[in-house]
Amino acid sequence: MVLPADPETDAVRLREAMADALTQDGGLAEPDWRTAVEAVPRHRFLPGFYLPADERDGDGLTVWEPVTAELNYGRWLAAAYTDTTLITQFDGEEPDWKAPVVRRGGAPTSSSTLPSLVVRMWADAEVAEGHTVLEIGTGTGYSTALACERLDSGDITSIEVDARRLESAADALYGCGYTPTLAVADGLYGYWPEARFDRIVAACSFRAVPPALLAQTRPGGKILLTLSGWLYGYARVLLTVADDGTAEGALLPGTVSFMAARTHASPSFGNPAHWAAGLPDDPRTARHGPERLMAATEEAFHLRFLAQCAVPGAQLVTVGEVVHLVDVVSGSAATLTSGDGVWDVREGGPVRLWERVEGVLDAFDAAGRPGPETFTLHVWGGGQFLRHSDMQVVLGLS
Repeated sequence: MVLPADPETDAVRLREAMADALTQDGGLAEPDWRTAVEAVPRHRFLPGFYLPADERDGDGLTVWEPVTAELNYGRWLAAAYTDTTLITQFDGEEPDWKAPVVRRGGAPTSSSTLPSLVVRMWADAEVAEGHTVLEIGTGTGYSTALACERLDSGDITSIEVDARRLESAADALYGCGYTPTLAVADGLYGYWPEARFDRIVAACSFRAVPPALLAQTRPGGKILLTLSGWLYGYARVLLTVADDGTAEGALLPGTVSFMAARTHASPSFGNPAHWAAGLPDDPRTARHGPERLMAATEEAFHLRFLAQCAVPGAQLVTVGEVVHLVDVVSGSAATLTSGDGVWDVREGGPVRLWERVEGVLDAFDAAGRPGPETFTLHVWGGGQFLRHSDMQVVLGLS
């Protein structure tokens, strides 16, 4: 006789197996976090999600297949307990998981972050019993549930900009017995009604540290967030807030990326050819080629963030053999074209974009190619600046 599927029973073994795997990989160093991972039913926060098909469609777009318990129970439950980020929304459009459809292409706008990173974020923020915590980006609610299990629901506030996302997360959280404070709010402005907080942790990325977060953190409190930008460079930082409301902290090692806060998403810039048409005809030879930023390496990941601090309004796109750098803020542009082993660059507008990037790369090389953890971010009323003791440039965040 085949017994009916029971996710509440079937998931217990899968949670234990996931906790074992995370522990072996070093992602669950603290026993209390392992207990939380074993206790929180991740599947309850995932009525559905998308997984990529093995092949792209005829236009080269990724085919995203919906996965639910009704469509394929085994695939749905097994994926829920893998250390994988699961996409739950594209282009801000809430799916109907009772009648889901295949997606082709699109920009992910919500997900359930891989469990190891969720735990790492809470651990890196140094949260402890008795701390009041603001989480920015409730998403599915799984991360919130882990914090409630590890700490206390009454100390957790979680905000989400998407009302439909929050409604779904609230149903799952309350259904599991967790009762954090939940609110629809833009993380850029924090959440004043529950301030001040001992810890603020963001599950989205910002172009710069939102000033409201400093004002909502108690002196001595910490803010953990991911900084990003329109060059898709990322860095995580753990800031400590001082009595005078300023803050500073070192960048954290590793290559972690989060979806951008929706108000910080990159703007459209039109046709790159239109920008290139206004550039000078005579190119110069570039000292550095764009491959240093575009390679699939940890150093390139780090360099994109440093370059982005020098040209915070710039976006990069490759069309054919030409690399375009476009800045919709200043109206500046640059193109890089490869030939005979060198890159030719043409630049125009009030900001020489690639020249600024080259200045950062020169300083980075001269300093011995320092890693992220050797940089310190300073935040005060007059600005936000990234410093390194051996680099002769000071990088400002926009």
